Amino acid sequence: MNTKIKKILSIGAIALSVGIMLTACSGKKQGGSGNSSSNAKHSVALITAGSGINDHSFNQSAWTGFKAYGKQHDLNQGRNGYQYFQSSSAADFQPNLDEAAKAGYQTIFGVGYSLKDAVSAAAKKYPKKNFAIIDDKIDGQKNVVSANFKSEQAAYLAGVVATKETKTNTVGFIGGTHGDIIDLFDAGFTKGVKDESKKLHKKVTILNQYVGNFTSADKAKSIAQSMYTKKADIIFHAAGGAGDGLFQEAKSINQTRPANKKVWVIGVDVDQSNLGNYSAKGGQKSNFVLTSVITGVNVATQDIANRAYKGKFPGGEHLVYGLRGNGVSIKHGQITPAAWKDAQTARDQILSNRIKIPTHPNK
Repeated sequence: MNTKIKKILSIGAIALSVGIMLTACSGKKQGGSGNSSSNAKHSVALITAGSGINDHSFNQSAWTGFKAYGKQHDLNQGRNGYQYFQSSSAADFQPNLDEAAKAGYQTIFGVGYSLKDAVSAAAKKYPKKNFAIIDDKIDGQKNVVSANFKSEQAAYLAGVVATKETKTNTVGFIGGTHGDIIDLFDAGFTKGVKDESKKLHKKVTILNQYVGNFTSADKAKSIAQSMYTKKADIIFHAAGGAGDGLFQEAKSINQTRPANKKVWVIGVDVDQSNLGNYSAKGGQKSNFVLTSVITGVNVATQDIANRAYKGKFPGGEHLVYGLRGNGVSIKHGQITPAAWKDAQTARDQILSNRIKIPTHPNK
């Protein structure tokens, strides 16, 4: 082999090596899939809202639904299958929506109300694509479906459980910011506490405070500290990432106490029990998450993707997921049998319309 040919082959090998490296580094979005191009019309894309798919919240739940959809229809992660596009900030929403559409994904999901305007604009820009907004509502666009949740129903059950389980007769609620979505959790939890208190002839005080955003974990920690100091032994949060501060404070308190004297946390959106692991005084391994109020984003994303798969994408519709079909729910967690029984009784009464739950506090 002459020197010139060797040189050409050497350059080709380097170029191939660099290409492989660049492909490996771009795994955030487009991965190898093995999906057939004929599956393009069944492909789905997730645009995250400012955090990744391991956020212990909506993005993680949505991605769980995507993976279940892929498994159900033998689709893999990647082009012509299912994929996520991670947003670091709101500035990434529109570019990610554009990239998903141009990459051929047919049904594109925006998870969280912060994506509402970007999804609406993308739907107008790509009228032949399907779009879904999760946790908000977009009216008047035939290629957009809106999905929301009856979170007040599951929060009501959490209120029933908290009232049954509290030893101090004081419980707490920490919200992120006031608005229609968080109002559902606040109103449902409050109503559940009041109804169960009346049933048990038990006076339970509810401490209620808002962080003012969904990111300030230090402020949520301070609020939790104050509530636990005021004898709350169970605190429920609907504060997004700020809720991490509640877990931090509960862990700090519980590490100084015997395991049977712990304070409790009720998680939100997904099963947050893994955030409650700690070592009690004396070294005993324990967990302080009583239960979690589940928002079935996975249920919604899989359902909508399946409808699109069948050629029945519900464009222009507003879907609302509740206790029926596990669109919302609570985890059994560490709930005692007696409290779980009361929660299941309340669930049946909600489904039969014997219990009416407000969607805003004090209404």
